[in-house]
Amino acid sequence: MKNLSKAIVLGLAAIFALGCAGTPKAPAGREVQIAVIHTNDTHGHPLPFADHGVPEVSGLPAITTLVGQTRAEFENVLVLDAGDFNTGRPESNFFKAEPDLVGFNLIGYDAVALGNHEFDNTREVLEAQKALAEFPFLSANAKTKDGKLVADAPYIVKDFQGVRVGVFGLTTRETVTIGSPEIVKDLVFADEIETAKAMVAELRGRKKCQVVIALTHLGLYSNGEEGSRALAAKVPGIDLIVDGHTHSQMKEAFVEKGVPIVQAYQWGLNVGRGVLTVKDGKVAGFSWKALTVNDKKAVKAADGSTTYEPVGPQFETNPIVNAKLIEYGYKVESLLAEKIGEAAAVFPNAMSRKAETEIGCLVADSMKWKLRDLGVDFAIVGGGNIRADLAAGPVTKKTVYTILPFDNSLVVVTLKGSELKELFDFVATIPQGKGGFPQVSEGVSFTIDYDKGAAEDILVGGKAIEAGREYKVVTNSYMAAGGDGYAVFKKGRAYDSSIYQRDAMVEYLKSLGAPLAPALKGRIKVIGQKTAYLFAEFVRAI
Repeated sequence: MKNLSKAIVLGLAAIFALGCAGTPKAPAGREVQIAVIHTNDTHGHPLPFADHGVPEVSGLPAITTLVGQTRAEFENVLVLDAGDFNTGRPESNFFKAEPDLVGFNLIGYDAVALGNHEFDNTREVLEAQKALAEFPFLSANAKTKDGKLVADAPYIVKDFQGVRVGVFGLTTRETVTIGSPEIVKDLVFADEIETAKAMVAELRGRKKCQVVIALTHLGLYSNGEEGSRALAAKVPGIDLIVDGHTHSQMKEAFVEKGVPIVQAYQWGLNVGRGVLTVKDGKVAGFSWKALTVNDKKAVKAADGSTTYEPVGPQFETNPIVNAKLIEYGYKVESLLAEKIGEAAAVFPNAMSRKAETEIGCLVADSMKWKLRDLGVDFAIVGGGNIRADLAAGPVTKKTVYTILPFDNSLVVVTLKGSELKELFDFVATIPQGKGGFPQVSEGVSFTIDYDKGAAEDILVGGKAIEAGREYKVVTNSYMAAGGDGYAVFKKGRAYDSSIYQRDAMVEYLKSLGAPLAPALKGRIKVIGQKTAYLFAEFVRAI
């Protein structure tokens, strides 16, 4: 495909798709099996990595082997990704997801949906990513204000032994709130349900597809009124929804109104493998399982040493893909190998979208510390900005770049007392699990009472908020522009320091000297709970 431009390839595919009348049909009574391999929310994890202390899990070189084994087993295979390949580990972030897309090319993905994190960077970056990809990005509802698609196409059409399959893409409308404000301000995300109805009509009508798959970055939610569950309930004619966004770790497909919905957790730790059985032009069966990729468990020996035993499927590293991608890792290692501190124990991140955490306190304290000469009162950052644990042992620059992967700068926003109260009123409306759930520095404390839907006992510098006073709050450039719904920040006077949030943390950790000891500070008290997600034991945050 590299010998043809992407435009020519897509053009030929479109011409081929128009030849519906000449498409051979499967003989009556014959069963055709189509394997669907899918990932979602890989978030910049192209190479094997350590997950909760377990080394060398996942990675695109291993997933290449998994896909190859599936292609050897099944004649008909679709390889799909439901979005959010951007924003993760340094070896991806430094190169704007280039290694991820190179890996996807080598694996032979058929299509990737645009997720909200595909809107973390500039439009120029997205266009460069589209040019690099040897597969189409799909989204039928992400458009410019003049109505042009942001993605390569709204859908693709594939033929498997006389069975015509249509795959259309959708991006969550929540991207307007959680995408980079500077990018999404010029975009429109059309209603997912109405867009899907039009796509089903197009694919089943003019394109004469017998099977319709929705490749979506919408999310699986408990109330059924939004996300992929609402799509299944309100849009007839969809046979399968391959979803992302909520990082759902599923043991079996969730079925809504007869439509299976599947997700494959996050970071390539799981890969979903479904098999559609089609008979007489209709889906006659669907089986699905989530495959772990090179998971292991730690085993302590009597002498205190630790070994790691395989858990679940183990896939060999594809040497060609590994050789291509490891170069990105080497480049990052040389840039970020400097040791800047030591951690006495783990600073876990798992609860940063639900409660005060040790890592949240550390990140927020570093923000306030860096701009301390500006007379700031406190710092606030969304838990979703923090992306990894701080592991025990040596802390390097790479550690910080993994924890804080976003290209955010530190911004001081000056708010009136009344606006500051509005800020905390908003905080009390954020469901646990959402990326906007706050982590704060020293200098502020408050209670979120979900039973009352209010923030109470707010103290800034040990005192109640004074309506006539001005307060200086440090946040990051994403939130200062209204990201994660923090629209109140746009009411204040903003000063962008142009200092990257992660660089501030690097300096802060260097300044501390002694080994870091995790500790909660009692800054945030939570009463009751408010969660947006389905199956708390299976679902992870956006």
